[in-house]
Amino acid sequence: MELDKLKYELRGELKAGLNDEQRAEHKSELKNGLEDRLKLAEAMDEEQLRQVMSLYGNDIWNYIYYLTKNTEQADDLAQEVFVKCFYRIGTYRGTASLKGWLLTIARNTVFSYRKSRFFRTGLWGSGIQSLTAAGPEEQQGALEEAGQLLGTTRSAEMEYMGNQQTKDIWSVIMKLPDKLREVLVLDLKAELSINEIAELTGLPPGTVKSRLHRARRKVQDKLRGLQ
Repeated sequence: MELDKLKYELRGELKAGLNDEQRAEHKSELKNGLEDRLKLAEAMDEEQLRQVMSLYGNDIWNYIYYLTKNTEQADDLAQEVFVKCFYRIGTYRGTASLKGWLLTIARNTVFSYRKSRFFRTGLWGSGIQSLTAAGPEEQQGALEEAGQLLGTTRSAEMEYMGNQQTKDIWSVIMKLPDKLREVLVLDLKAELSINEIAELTGLPPGTVKSRLHRARRKVQDKLRGLQ
């Protein structure tokens, strides 16, 4: 499969996506057995790649977006993650979940991009996209993602946040320090356990718990201050 063709098809798949109901049904049909097949595979075909994307495409895009705060970067880097998945599936051995493996690739891809971007910025200068600089459609999409983030919460204290204006919630979450925002997104949006977040980030489980507690408290305090 040619790389340019793959990237073009991945962009279409990411743009199309599945709604939550479709994704839940699709997951129940595809997830069983898919990881077992892929952890023994030396290569994957295009249909298997589409199945992986239908299961985890939104999770990967959202995670990258919350790390970069940039929709165009999220589009480009999410494509890169699935290109890497396609060509590196032979390195997946099932020691972690497939989603965890993909999130690790996503995290490393973002960090590698940041390093290269640091040098590009130092040499040429570069603008940074912000939410306020985005167009109306991008702003609406970002706000919807914030609403979806809160819609998947599992902790009781986050119910308070669900009653707040989506715009306020979005603003608060995106202003969290990177280290707090990342673990909060992995907990709420990716629905990883404490141990899975620890394995992904390389942090001790106790540190993950501490950061989650601080992140939730900061969000709650900020939102109460807006009342």
